[in-house]
Amino acid sequence: MKLVSMTSMLRQALEGGYAVGQFNLNNLEFTQAILLAAEEEKTPVILGVSEAYIPYMGGLPCIAGMVRSLMEHYGTTVPVALHLDHGSSYEVCLRALHAGFTSVMIDASHHELDRNIDITARVTEAAHALGASVEAELGRITGREDDLVVDEAEAMYAVTEECVRMVRETGIDCLAPALGSVHGPYRGQPKLGFERMGEIRRLTGLPLVLHGGSGLPEEEIRQAISLGTAKINVNTDNQAACTAVIRAYLAEHPEAYDPRSYLIPARQAIQSAVQDKIRLFQSSGKAGGSLS
Repeated sequence: MKLVSMTSMLRQALEGGYAVGQFNLNNLEFTQAILLAAEEEKTPVILGVSEAYIPYMGGLPCIAGMVRSLMEHYGTTVPVALHLDHGSSYEVCLRALHAGFTSVMIDASHHELDRNIDITARVTEAAHALGASVEAELGRITGREDDLVVDEAEAMYAVTEECVRMVRETGIDCLAPALGSVHGPYRGQPKLGFERMGEIRRLTGLPLVLHGGSGLPEEEIRQAISLGTAKINVNTDNQAACTAVIRAYLAEHPEAYDPRSYLIPARQAIQSAVQDKIRLFQSSGKAGGSLS
């Protein structure tokens, strides 16, 4: 199975009333765990790479090569999209596409609307010429994930009319409107703007994306899916599961020195956490047909 874009898998999720998970790659073990979980659950899956992790993981070609090699090694049969998460510029999105990524998110939400639309339209034109999909963001999603930090004072809910204009003038494939979710751990009860979520989905016709899927109550996840959210991003929960196992193992085995002794259990914990999310998103068994 070769890497594919997100386009078909998200349209099918929208029509089928489920969501496809984007699970971020942080190292080799995360990549292994996510691919194994997706194959076990027979679900399409999106492998996300945040811009902050590009140098840590050896550069975009290294990341794409690792994913392709692991898919060949495991005999992966489910549709897999390799997605740049929160690309900050046209240039980094182009580098990802030329490295073999099949999808990019251009996050120009910190610019005023006209500039955001202009940058997003340029990225979309280039990505579509290469058969790749594009996600864009409107509004400002708060919190911290990796090196992305947005203070609550900068938070801004997406405006429905601006979302409609963004979709009409750029040709993007999915939209991430800021509606109250956050990156990283939640502090207190989140307040998602469900009414506006449904309105944006209805007026744009596009699959919506929910960032900050870690820590949200299950009933809020289900409600978001029912209102047209077809892609849900998860990273913090998987990172926490990994780290907890490593901490516990080293506390019990202070003499350990072989990284495999704690990284293999950590990988298993990540896989289990990913499978739990896949089942919550109701995408298990939905791998058939999501091929482009």
